[in-house]
This record gives sequence, C-alpha cells and structure tokens, in this order.
Amino acid sequence: MAKCYHCGEDVPTFQCSECGQNYCTLHREPINHECSIVKESLRAPQPQIPSQSYTTPVYQQQYTSAEPTSGVVRGTTDGGYTWYRQETKIPENAFDPDSGIEFKGILLPHKSEFLHLLIGAILIFIIGVIGFWSPQLIEMNLTWAIFMLAGFYTTAFLFHEFGHRQVAKGFGLQTKFRLLTFGMIITMFSLIMGIMILLSGGPQIPAFALPGAVVVLGLDKIDRKTGWCKAAGPIVNLVYGTVLIIISFFITSYPLNLFVAYAGFLNFSLGLFNMIPIGILDGQNIWKWNKGVYLLLFGSLLVLIIITWILITDQSLYYG
Repeated sequence: MAKCYHCGEDVPTFQCSECGQNYCTLHREPINHECSIVKESLRAPQPQIPSQSYTTPVYQQQYTSAEPTSGVVRGTTDGGYTWYRQETKIPENAFDPDSGIEFKGILLPHKSEFLHLLIGAILIFIIGVIGFWSPQLIEMNLTWAIFMLAGFYTTAFLFHEFGHRQVAKGFGLQTKFRLLTFGMIITMFSLIMGIMILLSGGPQIPAFALPGAVVVLGLDKIDRKTGWCKAAGPIVNLVYGTVLIIISFFITSYPLNLFVAYAGFLNFSLGLFNMIPIGILDGQNIWKWNKGVYLLLFGSLLVLIIITWILITDQSLYYG
C-alpha cells in the first residue's frame, strides 16, 4: 500500500499512466485528481525552501510537512469546489479553454459566465412562475403578482450567488458562476414535474432548483477566507430580505405591499435553508469555521422568518 497523491489516504493505490503518481480508487481517473495540474507542477522548477521544511506536494494544503498534519483533512470535496493545491499552481486564468483545467461536474465549463448566468436565471424564473401559479390570483386579476414573485425568487438566488462571488474576488480568488451538471438534472426534473402537476390541476409543491453555483478556486482549508466566502450568500439574503420588508411598510397599495413582504420572506427562507450544516450547503463550512458567526446568522434569519410570517399571515398592517 502507498499514500494517494491526491488525498493522502494510506490505501491500495493505482499508478496514473499520464502523471506517474499513485492514487486511490476514488481519485484513480485523471479528471478526479486534476492530472493536467499535477503534470504541470511536476514540470515546474521547485522553489528553494529552508532546510527544516519539507517539499509540498501539489495537492497538499498550505503547510510544509510532506505528511498529513494531524487533524487536517486532505483532498476533501464538500460541494464548495475546494481545490487542495497551492494557489501558485493554479493557472492565471483557469477558466480559459487553453488552461488545460478539467472541471468535474460542471456543464459547459469554458463558456462565458454571462451565458451560465442567463441560463440559470431563466430556469429559476420559470420554476418560480410554476411554483407561484395560482388560479385564485388569476381570478382576482393578480396574474402580475405571479411573475413579480418569480422575479424576486430569481433575484434572491442570483444575489445569493453574487455574494459568494464578490467576497471571493475581494480575497483575490478566481471565481465564476457555473452551471452544475447534477444541479441541472435536478432542476430539469423539478421543471418537468412542475409542468405536469400544473397541467393536471394538482396541488403545487415546492420545487428544488439549483442549476448552478459560484465556483471558487484557491480555498484550501476552513479558515477566515473560506468562512466569509460561504457566509456571504446567506448574509446577502438577510440584507436583501430586510430591505424588502422595510420597503413594504412604505407602499400604500394593497396587495402590492403584501407581495413585497412575501419576497422578503423568500430571501430569509433561502438564506436559512443554506445555513443547514450538511452537504454542499453553506452552513457546514460556516459552522466549522466560526460557530459564533453561524449561530448569529442562523438565529437572525430564523427570527426574521417568524416575524415576516406573522406579518404576511395577519396582513392587518398592510390591508389597513
């Protein structure tokens, strides 16, 4: 047995015919261990380092020991597209078609970010229209409200992703919004099911839509940089939702003010959902990074959801 060059696990390994390194079953395929980057790093001249340090493998986090440091997990992917390699090994423009980088799980990886955003926004909007479709609203001549809520639903999703994107850019990291292959499958399934239910006249159910997400290169461990990049999305939803609630109090036209308040509720719901500390959701890394920040953000979103729900169900403040 030997250590996997990608994750450091001491398990039976297989040698890659392209880069010559040994990998476990999980990272055996070239695309799973970013073979092109490994080959590039092996060809690159090694920097001079102090004699008391060890050389740093390309996929190791930014510490100097060639053996995994106690308590540090190497090669883990938790949905945040964490790239466990030195940032100096990332090409200047990794999203360029000529970079040689293969993006696993990303649809049309080298197309323009605008195209990815456009496709994602259209899908979210259509699913929003289906989800908010209501014969009662149509009978009340409030069809416009369906499209307005779908628009707010779309902006809640996009602003959440822009939050991740802009904070990552602030840290000097390469980042772009990208359509996810698995996310697109789920989104298209939700879209088809929603249309079928709508045509059959059955009750609408919440649709899960995640056509894409912001991909960040250079996050190598759970630290302040990773924590704020993850927290930015829910924070944007909290701020955006709060602004909408405040605006709703200044709108005198009913039920427009009520629908604007409901848009605030949508933001709080999206933010709170992403705070669940499991899987690919933001909450997992925020919790690992700073439990105080997690509890403050989670608690704020929960309180605002409860208050907003009381407001939109009572309606007395808006109708009066």
